[in-house]
Amino acid sequence: MHMQRYSSAAMKMMYFHRSFLALQTPTNPPLLTNKKACDVFINHRGIDTKRTIASLLYDHLSRLDLQPFLDNKNMKPGDKLFDNIDNAIKNCKVGVTVFSPNYCKSYFCLHELALFMESKKKIIPIFCDIKPSQLVIANVGKVPAKDLERFKSALEEAKYTVGFTFNSLKGNLSDVVIKTSETVIESLIEMESKKQ
Repeated sequence: MHMQRYSSAAMKMMYFHRSFLALQTPTNPPLLTNKKACDVFINHRGIDTKRTIASLLYDHLSRLDLQPFLDNKNMKPGDKLFDNIDNAIKNCKVGVTVFSPNYCKSYFCLHELALFMESKKKIIPIFCDIKPSQLVIANVGKVPAKDLERFKSALEEAKYTVGFTFNSLKGNLSDVVIKTSETVIESLIEMESKKQ
C-alpha cells in the first residue's frame, strides 16, 4: 500500500485550514459572508511585487477559502481608489505588507501602512529584496507635512515587527507564500478564538 507523505509545512497548513473552517459553525456564522470585508489586505508596491509575491499570495489565500484584498483583483474601473482601499483596511482582520526597494517611494503604500498602524491591526511584514534598516521615506519634499509624520511613525513601527525576508535572486517564492499564509491563518484563528 502506497502512503503519500506530506511535508510538515503542508500538514501544518492543513491543520490550520481545518481549524479555521471549524470555527465557522452555525452559531458562529461564516467569516466570508460579507463581500465588502476581507480577511487579509495585501499592501505592496505594484511595480516591484504585483506580478510575483503579491499575486501569488492572493491566489494562494483565495484557494484556502480566505477573502484577501489586492487592489487589481478587488477593484474595478470607476471605483474610488482611497475610499475602497481605506474601507478594505478598516474592515480587514490582518494585513500583509510586502516591503520592496520602491515601496517607500509610493504615497499609497505609506498611506495604507499608516492606516494599519493607526488602527492597531496586526501586520505580517515580508521584506522582499530590502532590509528593514533600508526603509526610508523617499521624496520627503513631495509628501504633505501632515502625512510625513504619520508615515515616518508607521514605518518605524513596521521596521521592528518580526516578519519574513525574501531574496528574489536566491529564495523560493513558494516557501515565502506558504509561510506567510500559515501565519495569516494562525493569526485569524487566534483572533477568532479570543472572541469566544
